[in-house]
Amino acid sequence: MIIVALVFFVILIVVHEYGHFLAAKRNGVEVEEFGIGFPPKVAGKTFGKGIWRSYYTLNLLPLGGFVKLKGEAEADKGEGTYGSATYWTKVKIILAGVFMNLVVAWLIFTVLAATGLPSLLDDQYSLDSAEPVKQFVAVGLVSEGSPAEAAGLKIGDRISSLGGIEINASSDLFDATESLAGTETEIKYIRDGQDQSTTATLRPADSDQAFLGLGPAEVNVNKYSILEAPLVGAGTTVQLAAETYKGLGSLVASLVGGEFSEAGDSVSGPVGIFVILNNASEFGFEFFIFFIGIISLTLAIMNSLPLPALDGGKLFVSGLFILARKPLTKRIETSIHGTGFVVLLMLIVLISWIDIQRFF
Repeated sequence: MIIVALVFFVILIVVHEYGHFLAAKRNGVEVEEFGIGFPPKVAGKTFGKGIWRSYYTLNLLPLGGFVKLKGEAEADKGEGTYGSATYWTKVKIILAGVFMNLVVAWLIFTVLAATGLPSLLDDQYSLDSAEPVKQFVAVGLVSEGSPAEAAGLKIGDRISSLGGIEINASSDLFDATESLAGTETEIKYIRDGQDQSTTATLRPADSDQAFLGLGPAEVNVNKYSILEAPLVGAGTTVQLAAETYKGLGSLVASLVGGEFSEAGDSVSGPVGIFVILNNASEFGFEFFIFFIGIISLTLAIMNSLPLPALDGGKLFVSGLFILARKPLTKRIETSIHGTGFVVLLMLIVLISWIDIQRFF
């Protein structure tokens, strides 16, 4: 599943870069290379017709893709260069990548809405006509040293009953564990489509820890008609985008307030993303695809931010120098975005280390 996740991630990056590619071609900026993966180059060939024609390369490192435009520095002023294009043309080229990832997210949520869209937020966008496809309580987290771990429960197991009490919602599980605290209890669950059972001795009622020690994931999957699906897909996209921006605001507030631990807990890097995708697949393939949609949406949002080395940062820096009526030399531009790139890499390494400590 990790390999599948990596393939999807590369596809999302390639789609993003192809947005830049098409917008550049349509606005008279020459494309020197479109690469899948990162160098060293494995193979390359010029092919395609019209707007699609370019030099395409396949590269060794399968971590995304890139588009190389002619004269990418603001100081480049030759014919067909990115630097000689108007600021509005640059806006269209840069935001085309963001737009492509937004469209992909909307398409994913739309297809899921027509087949089975997971509801992960308490107030997730929905219509009254929603038709339930799945509804159950699954294991979302198993605490180390807990009765649940001793009983052999794993993430993705669907809890059917606890001590003979039927479990249909998270509240049922909480009520059951409270009433059965301190007793040896039979747990019936479903794993890989097979009914199974185990026993666990729940912690006593006066314990300061959870009686069973698992985090429930209440799974609700609904579907809509073909006509309603695009609307639900759009509503889901807008809502999740708003939640992402809200989360980024909380992250900034935590960093400004010196609450670095809380900030670290609120973000995930590449390691965390792949762990989450792998865990999501335990609940069903629709959950895996749902998180792919969220990643596409996140790529769009992150690249819209005015941070050096990111798409939004390129527009922000060039716009700032235009307003200041000062030339943006290649040396200054390289210094700004190069520094931003190094800081970004350092953050990725730091967050990945936090993820490793969190998940392993």
